[in-house]
Amino acid sequence: MMNLRRMRVEDVAIPKADIVAVPDTITKAELVQVFRDSGMTRLPVYSGTLDTPVGMAHLKDFALKHGFNGSGQRFDLKKMLRPLVFVPPSMPIGVLLTKMQTERRHMALVIDEYGGVDGLVTIEDLIEQVIGEIEDEHDIDEGRNFSREKAGSWLALAKTPLEEFEAATGLALTEDDEIDEEEIDTLGGLVFMLAGHVPARGEVIPHPAGIDFEVVDADPRRIKRLRVRPHTEATGVPAAKPAPPVPARVESAPSTETASADPAPAEPASGTQRA
Repeated sequence: MMNLRRMRVEDVAIPKADIVAVPDTITKAELVQVFRDSGMTRLPVYSGTLDTPVGMAHLKDFALKHGFNGSGQRFDLKKMLRPLVFVPPSMPIGVLLTKMQTERRHMALVIDEYGGVDGLVTIEDLIEQVIGEIEDEHDIDEGRNFSREKAGSWLALAKTPLEEFEAATGLALTEDDEIDEEEIDTLGGLVFMLAGHVPARGEVIPHPAGIDFEVVDADPRRIKRLRVRPHTEATGVPAAKPAPPVPARVESAPSTETASADPAPAEPASGTQRA
């Protein structure tokens, strides 16, 4: 219980760069894709930029109204939005927990002194400070950089060392003549080199070995989480030829809080956006 009195919202909040949010202009198909790719059931919605939040989209509301089978009802995201809680970074987490329980809210946005969004907190993040970490079905196991989803398919953090991943999966990711294993250390670095740019979430990057890297989570500056799968698994047709490798060295990806991988497992100093 000491944590509730001692810790502030800023101690557990997800950094702004790691928030998964959607614009209020998003289409129904795009929203479905974000729900699927992120594994979230609640998403902040903004107008123009994240600094202008307008509410929260809940998967349950969407599913009840539209389903996932192309319902003919007119899609109007604004009519489905739920209100958000806005809090300062200095608020004690015990105060915020009480506020969220009283108002029956599961998500709060942290607002800085200028009125911009600084981070995000979920009620689960707060409860974990009292009872310890809560297992989530979309979490990668603590202490591990990747997990097997099904035969031939893996979900991995972009910071995963190449040697570790190759040894565990038996995949040969650095044997192609165009890939210099001395120049890359991580899965994220390999994907960046193959793509020739920082790929966006949902982008699929083919590998010469006949596999695809699907970017599950990323922002404009970094890759966070990847799905590694046979290249015919999603479409049934061969993937496009990869771009020429980028010759510059790509360093090992840092942790989620600073630069490259998605929700790094078990980071006590900051939260994790939850479903």
